[in-house]
Amino acid sequence: MADTMRGVYTNLTKIRRDVFREVARVCYSLNDNPDGTDEDFDARFDELPFQILPGDVATYRESVFLERAIIGERIRLAMGLSLQGVDRPARISEGFANSEVGDLAYYEPPLINVIKFACNACKDNVYTVTDQCQGCLAHPCREICPKQAISFVDKRAHIDQDLCVQCGMCERTCPYHAIHHHVRPCAAACGMHAIGSDEHGRADIDYEKCVSCGQCLVNCPFGAIADKSQIGQVIWSILAGDEVIAAVAPSFVGQFGGKGNVGKLREAFKRLGFSGVEEVALGADLCTVQEADDFLDEVPDKLPFMGTSCCPAWSVMAKKEFPEHADCISMALTPMTLTARMIRTRHPNAKIVFVGPCAAKKLEAMRRSVRSEVDFVLTFEEMAGMMEARGIDYLALKDDDKSDFDVASADGRNFAVSGGVASAVVNAIHRRYPDREVNVANAEGLEDCRKMMKDAVKGKYPGYLLEGMACPGGCVAGAGTLVNIKKSTGAVHRYAKRSLHENATENAYRMLIPALERGFTKQDEDREVEETRDASLPR
Repeated sequence: MADTMRGVYTNLTKIRRDVFREVARVCYSLNDNPDGTDEDFDARFDELPFQILPGDVATYRESVFLERAIIGERIRLAMGLSLQGVDRPARISEGFANSEVGDLAYYEPPLINVIKFACNACKDNVYTVTDQCQGCLAHPCREICPKQAISFVDKRAHIDQDLCVQCGMCERTCPYHAIHHHVRPCAAACGMHAIGSDEHGRADIDYEKCVSCGQCLVNCPFGAIADKSQIGQVIWSILAGDEVIAAVAPSFVGQFGGKGNVGKLREAFKRLGFSGVEEVALGADLCTVQEADDFLDEVPDKLPFMGTSCCPAWSVMAKKEFPEHADCISMALTPMTLTARMIRTRHPNAKIVFVGPCAAKKLEAMRRSVRSEVDFVLTFEEMAGMMEARGIDYLALKDDDKSDFDVASADGRNFAVSGGVASAVVNAIHRRYPDREVNVANAEGLEDCRKMMKDAVKGKYPGYLLEGMACPGGCVAGAGTLVNIKKSTGAVHRYAKRSLHENATENAYRMLIPALERGFTKQDEDREVEETRDASLPR
């Protein structure tokens, strides 16, 4: 399904960002008003729906009470807490005391949630006849239907839904294109086929299948699906005086405005209270070198093909649905993890916050093999909410007069764009073996990733390097991005060209890889699918 709403500022965009901004503002208020009581803090959260949607007239839906109830649920999700529903009296702030920073301060599973009373109960996989029907003499739709589900009433086609098997032959045959296939937008966006309908026709997520790519939440036109955030935990860690370091994904360029001005980025994070900022493209370089070594060592002698590892949603899908070929997905640590481990070597007591475009990274950080390194995960959209809460105008900030991030290569920075990962690995291989032929196949979106894996398993890609990206367009199309995908892609490419290094092999930090791999074994890799499932399932 085309991602038609991305890059368009809609009412839903405004609501999401208003919630992130106001939640961050209240959390920061602990520092502005240290003498406030817990009751004062809870009361501020309970008042937020009225601040975000003032007045007594509905703005978007049939009832202002419904609108505020939905806002209330979004506030809870932004604090990493579970939905409450409307079947019992409860305060929005209920449970906040248990969401403070601590060993288990991630979020309460599941990560991706459906706010049931916000769902429009859209028709899903249903063929209906539109007003374009001309009642033609030929009646090709009726003649081709294998189940005799189509009849004509008052010179217009009618589909008996009890007989229809959704084969789509009528739609393809109608010369007037008068038959429409209704598909729930969130389900159409879900490459895992994890979204169905509950007994009331509302969206329902099968968490055994879900890999938390987040495409459903950005494709629901009613804003009924949302993921949980760690905004509060990050802010409270900052206010507690912890050393909090941001590790920023390569796709950051242009997300907050401007043209990849790193000085402004550092200044913005400094004003938010962060102790420092590091570029995850450095970890992308290390990942590139790892995957190049793995490919040279294992393909085709030990493995028929090798898939990249950096996208957690693609990686888990491949291992979940093709378990007999799970070892064909690279065991290389992801750029997020490698960067975090590198930071940890210099700042052993720091809280590390991955800031990027991805919902699935929140799930990756829950795994036992990664959890000790990445403390929190925030999306660009959540980070923008924090900036608004502190009144930070990104474009108006002064440069800090320091140079750009000067370590990562152009190839590492291009990890953010579809095709960039495979290109980086191939370039690294060619630096060592210029004449080595490396065939590549890449797929965007989990549906196409599945097709690629099926073809690979059947032998279509012998000795190939496979790049999978859950989001169409790559990381620049992640659920937590702020700008148009094409615009972001161009910005990343331009920023990559400014790098002092072209290829990952030129990065001096590559020598750290053996040390950064510590503790990550085949057993850790084997636990990945199980841990992802456990972190997705509701408690």
